[in-house]
Amino acid sequence: MKVAFCGLGLMGAPMVRRLLGAGHEVVVWNRSPGKAAALVAAGAREEKTPAAAALGADAVLMCVYDAPAVEAVVFGADGLAGTRGLRWIADHSSIPPDVTRGYAGRLRAACGAEWIDAPVSGGVGGVEAGTLAVMCGGDEAAFSAASGVMRAYAGRVTRMGGSGAGQATKLCNQTIVATTVLGIAEAVSFARRNGIDVSRLAEALEGGWADSKPLQVFVPRMAQAHAQSIGALSTMLKDVDTIFAAAQQSNLAMPVTEAVQQVLRMAAGMGLAQAELSAVVCVSEPERLAEYRAQVRH
Repeated sequence: MKVAFCGLGLMGAPMVRRLLGAGHEVVVWNRSPGKAAALVAAGAREEKTPAAAALGADAVLMCVYDAPAVEAVVFGADGLAGTRGLRWIADHSSIPPDVTRGYAGRLRAACGAEWIDAPVSGGVGGVEAGTLAVMCGGDEAAFSAASGVMRAYAGRVTRMGGSGAGQATKLCNQTIVATTVLGIAEAVSFARRNGIDVSRLAEALEGGWADSKPLQVFVPRMAQAHAQSIGALSTMLKDVDTIFAAAQQSNLAMPVTEAVQQVLRMAAGMGLAQAELSAVVCVSEPERLAEYRAQVRH
């Protein structure tokens, strides 16, 4: 298929590589043109605007940082909504459910195309292994068309309901992940202060009730900061802020999530917003700030 892909960040670039590996013709656009060079060398073609990238495409996908970025790519000058013959857009970005529903209505009114909200879970490793979980909302026929393309990098693609349902499901995912990672951070600090070899903690807990993918991924990265980030702390804070705002709209008390929000804000205030999420361990171990600030400089 001919696939247009907008947004070549931490997740978008490896998604494009998987699409190329699956034999698709991929046309890319990114706000910062330099990021496309390696993908062009791998076989992608670069265009100067989202609309130009999507022209004649069988599938249109995007993965950008937040709702304003999504709005600019779709509804801005030379945006996707102005593409002749556009049938649907699948958005892998993580944005609020109510905003998604608004964008879906605007897109349909502008050009008759369908919007599929398709946020993901599994991180860069999940993209590279082709095992991402994709949770979707939107029109069933458009979802059926999009899901086959997404399987180039996803192990599970699930339609959860109408527009916004995918984003709401992603917020459930982030609630669980954020609270788990912050619990892991405190456990790592507790272990270190009590003379435990932290590098063995994930191995010791493997198979027990405390075991999880976050445990196996983040304990080694909290034991020692890694130079290559797998996702910024600021991204999780953005999602937790969205969770809390949606909870307030739903008249739902989420005291644990509120506490998580405050701890992430503390870490951001310590200069760690652009460090990896594992840097949240510095809230309990401030003596390690230099270790994670070096990661930001890298």
